[in-house]
Amino acid sequence: MSDYNAEDVRNIAFVGHAGSGKTSLVEALLVATQSIPEAGRIAKGTTVCDHDPMERELQHSLDVAITACNANGKHVNLIDTPGFPDFLGRGLSALSAVETAAIVINADSGIEPVTQRMWKGADRRNLCRMIVINKIDAPGVDLAAVTAQVRETFGAECLPINLPAEGGKRVVDCFFKPVGEETAFSSVEEAHSQIIDQVVEVDEELMELYLEQGQDLKPEQLHDPFEEALREAHLIPICYCSAETGAGIAELVTILERLMPNPAEGNPPPFMKGEGAELKPVHVSPDPSQHAIAHVFKVVNDPFRGKLGIFRIHQGRIVTNSQLFIGDARKPFKVNHLFRLHGNELIEVDEGVPGDILAVARVDDIHFDAVLHDSHDEDHFHLDSIECPVPLFGLAISPTKRGDEQKLTDALHKLEDEDPCFHVEHNAAANETVMRGLGELHLKVLIRRLSEQFHVEVETRPPKIPYRETITSNAEGHHRHKKQTGGAGQFGEVYLRVEPLEQGGGFDFIDATVGGSIPGQFIPSIEKGVRQVLEEGAVAGYPMQDIRVTVYDGKFHPVDSKDIAFVTAGRKAFIEAVEKAKPVVLEPVVKIRIVAQDSAMGDLAGDLSSRRGRINGSETKTLGRVAIDGEVPLAELDGYESRLKSLTGGEGTYGIELSHYAAVPANVQKQLSEVFQRAED
Repeated sequence: MSDYNAEDVRNIAFVGHAGSGKTSLVEALLVATQSIPEAGRIAKGTTVCDHDPMERELQHSLDVAITACNANGKHVNLIDTPGFPDFLGRGLSALSAVETAAIVINADSGIEPVTQRMWKGADRRNLCRMIVINKIDAPGVDLAAVTAQVRETFGAECLPINLPAEGGKRVVDCFFKPVGEETAFSSVEEAHSQIIDQVVEVDEELMELYLEQGQDLKPEQLHDPFEEALREAHLIPICYCSAETGAGIAELVTILERLMPNPAEGNPPPFMKGEGAELKPVHVSPDPSQHAIAHVFKVVNDPFRGKLGIFRIHQGRIVTNSQLFIGDARKPFKVNHLFRLHGNELIEVDEGVPGDILAVARVDDIHFDAVLHDSHDEDHFHLDSIECPVPLFGLAISPTKRGDEQKLTDALHKLEDEDPCFHVEHNAAANETVMRGLGELHLKVLIRRLSEQFHVEVETRPPKIPYRETITSNAEGHHRHKKQTGGAGQFGEVYLRVEPLEQGGGFDFIDATVGGSIPGQFIPSIEKGVRQVLEEGAVAGYPMQDIRVTVYDGKFHPVDSKDIAFVTAGRKAFIEAVEKAKPVVLEPVVKIRIVAQDSAMGDLAGDLSSRRGRINGSETKTLGRVAIDGEVPLAELDGYESRLKSLTGGEGTYGIELSHYAAVPANVQKQLSEVFQRAED
């Protein structure tokens, strides 16, 4: 039996930019709660959460790590997330396992790009949030300015719940013991008053009581409205600490166990049932007596432990020797062993309650984003997906050793299972396998895993750009396919029209034939021919998108008409229509954010302009740095990493995400079309 229940569970994900101190913060919390005897050091590779050899070598988190501590009878699950932009998807995936996102900010650097992205992810997930300003003892840091930046960026609902004092050597509580002590800025009384005013606004009865008795409200009276204020994002508490010295860590433990929500107090997880038009939200309750429902938010392919599925229990209990279904599977698997995670260590347990984060090993069918359940009543349940960035950075990949093709394919699929922002695609036209991620470091780490874990050595090269094709006007096409070879022949005639859809419209196929001009059994064959062109392209050999095709007439022969005849007729009629519909080749345009020293801004702006890019704005950062936001065609970023290092003396960084697709210049389209025609010939 578990020695705690769902009301005692707290689930916290520590998120923020690389260098904000998340791993050290988790380490400090483990020490403060006596979960480990002493804090490990990142420089020595001895921390609980950075247990992977590459993490120890780079001295940065590359993946999500889970551990837990016990504080005054509360079981607090702590999730440490990576802060590099390249591993943003892994960090976002952890948000589906928690009620609270703790946004960690380096007091010396302020708010950085990944911090903002994770804030938006937590906001979209409707999570309760808190802000942890770390490294408050850094020399020359202006904590009042950092706090002002937080409130300006994230809203006036962000209010200090404690305040730093004595140059960051300690922290003064402003909620539980609001006594007047000297602080680095503001005052205990002012901070306490602001918090109370914010909390009572969500509870009319408490507001009346507050107006009657003034500030004299006990923490117990404030607990429920405090949770409601967190749920509504009407309050985002700010707390201060130094993971390095331990200042503010004890106060942070108190806030986590006494004020952060348990599974019943947080906003309910966005579970859905069904697909398409039948999709509807369903309520999942942290009730241990109900059917078990859990969500897999992380998968690890371990060479020694096999496939490890890490999940959060949202409803019911899961015990060893029970049986669970994966998604809509008809056959269950047996839970032979249940594990709690402590970094890389697996601790076997007998039972999990709602809110628990546990793992099962050696279940081959388990996969990322799967819903585990113990009753067919929960078939077709799924958790509303986290919106992950589109992986655009690509490398064409092939094994260096002949005969390793299947081994490479299997390894790539295992890596794809683990990472929501790693995709593998095969470009049939170019006969190349392309791995796509969020950046150069992302793919470097995965290539190294291919070598060290899966023993596959690979060669890489720049891939073809993922161009797309579409049309810009309406047109009609017609083709009669007639073939006589002695005996039964082939006959099919198709009339169709095409029209463009708005970007993101996908593909529509409409059967508008009347009077049996084409028998119904041949309509899917026409669609098959059209889809062949959609996949292969008609202008430059790239997939087509955002097109509606309407078949409105045709002819058939009672003997000679066959599926193959209408596949061919549909294909050629569609190609004819596309050629008349002013087709264009589209290229991916990405948003780019460059962070570098402000002295390099002129060179960076000029270089971006030479790449057909444009600057949309800039932002002054601390320590003489500037962030430049712009847009640039992805095709123009080949070799940009090296160019950026050259322009900034190795200090510049950049991140990209898909903005939209836009028509390529006419000369580029002509070149692409000529290459395609030569290949076809």
